[in-house]
Amino acid sequence: MNTLTIRRQLGAPPERVWRALTDPAALVAWLWPARLRTTAEVDLRPGGRYRIAAAEADMAVSGVYEEVSEPHRLVFSWQWDGEPDTTRVTIELTGQDGGCALLLVHEGFADTAGRDSNAQGWSDCLDRLPGWLTASTHLPR
Repeated sequence: MNTLTIRRQLGAPPERVWRALTDPAALVAWLWPARLRTTAEVDLRPGGRYRIAAAEADMAVSGVYEEVSEPHRLVFSWQWDGEPDTTRVTIELTGQDGGCALLLVHEGFADTAGRDSNAQGWSDCLDRLPGWLTASTHLPR
C-alpha cells in the first residue's frame, strides 16, 4: 500500500486555506523554508500546469491540475525534477467550527521508501501552514 494520507485541522476557513494552496506568492511564503529562495508558477485550471522550485536546494516539483473545485477540492499530478515517477495528490478542505479539516491523499508511489520520504516532506510543509495562515493578513479571513 503505497498511498500517503495526512489529516490536519486548521484554524482558517477553506477559502483562506485554498488561497494558501493555490496562490503563487502564498506557496512561496510557506511551502518550503524561506532560505531556499522558492519560486512558484501556477495556471489554476484543469489541464493547467504548476511548478515550484527552490534554487538553494536544487529541487523542483511540477505537474498538471486535474480537478479544481474552489475552495474544496484540488487534484494534481506530482513529479520531482529528475525522477521518472509521477504520482497524484488530492487535497480536500471541509469547513468545520470556523476553521477547516484538510485531507491530503498522495498516491501512486513505486515503493514505501518514496512514500515515506514524501510523508516527511508533506508533514514538514504542513507544519508551517498554520503559522503562515495566522500571520498572513492579505488573505480572506
